[in-house]
Amino acid sequence: MLEIEKAEGLYMYQKNGKELMDLISGIGVSTIGHRHPGVVQAIKDQVDRHLHLMVYGEFISSPQVKLAKALSDTLPNQLNNVFLVNSGSEATEGAIKLAKRHTGKTEIISFQNAYHGSTAGALSVCGNEDLKNSFRPLIPGNKILRFGNIEDLSQISENTAAVIIEPVQGEGGIRTASSEYFQELRKICNQQGALLIFDEIQTGYGRTGKFWAFEHFGIVPDILLCAKGMGGGMPIGAFISSKEIMYSLTHNPILGHITTFGGHPVSCVAALETLNIILDENLMEGVAEKEALFHNLLQHDRIKEIRSKGLMIAVEFESFEVLEKIIKNLLDLGVLSDWFLFCDNSMRIAPPLIISNEEIKKACNKILQAIDLSYQ
Repeated sequence: MLEIEKAEGLYMYQKNGKELMDLISGIGVSTIGHRHPGVVQAIKDQVDRHLHLMVYGEFISSPQVKLAKALSDTLPNQLNNVFLVNSGSEATEGAIKLAKRHTGKTEIISFQNAYHGSTAGALSVCGNEDLKNSFRPLIPGNKILRFGNIEDLSQISENTAAVIIEPVQGEGGIRTASSEYFQELRKICNQQGALLIFDEIQTGYGRTGKFWAFEHFGIVPDILLCAKGMGGGMPIGAFISSKEIMYSLTHNPILGHITTFGGHPVSCVAALETLNIILDENLMEGVAEKEALFHNLLQHDRIKEIRSKGLMIAVEFESFEVLEKIIKNLLDLGVLSDWFLFCDNSMRIAPPLIISNEEIKKACNKILQAIDLSYQ
């Protein structure tokens, strides 16, 4: 176990003073690095104003309003209502409830090796049986399809309330599908009256080189989920939809979905500052170049495959046992990496967007050293 005393930018520092380069951003959280000065200042300023006020909406909380407006400004017109929560799992829960309430249907379709959170509802649409089996019975009425298989989309029917999908499977080991697949999915959802939920908990906030990953595929979801990199290190999430769809939660019952701490003002100002930093500092512009640099530098005969979408990268090895040794050696060399929940033979690389080309070269050199050490 490591004890971290301080973190800043790309680096974390142990109590003994040892420096660790963070190549996984706290699992996709520290998109603009640890303790970005702008985020820290926004938090301090808000703490001097107020903390939690009231949960039922009797008061206008300007941090919530400003964040919701800034989020909607990054999105197509129909995604204009933001419900703020505390985490990605809660965003999933809210989206599932919203889809069932709006459509009056109960079936939720998800995909093999999908991960949408670990609460009971989110786990019910998880695409990995090993993660689910110890917690059954879960919520019924779900169907799991093969990710990226167009033929399976015919199973979406008039009984389907929603299809929930990651544009890039995170815990599945960084796997995506073609634009044609996503466009066909959008078409069939329209035909069957099913809502399309895009889980951008890992992909949102610039991770793939666009602010939202759905922009790569020429479609727009009905409900959008975000969290992780949204808060600049603070806990926050959201599910976003149209005013028409979101209105379904306002009646029968009147509080169709509610959260005491969702949209906490301190988390909201951190999320707003993170959004502004990504846009103002043009952090997405360098993502494709940095992605290519990782590909070019990670050349080794023990690497089986590299999969990526922006700065979401999976480096595949022959087995978990091999990768475990590599990650341990890499940690000894001062670089933190990890594997994926449902793809344990692949190394996770998802650094803060602020990583420089020189730091990428340094990281890749360390990875190659760690590979060589593992085979000595």
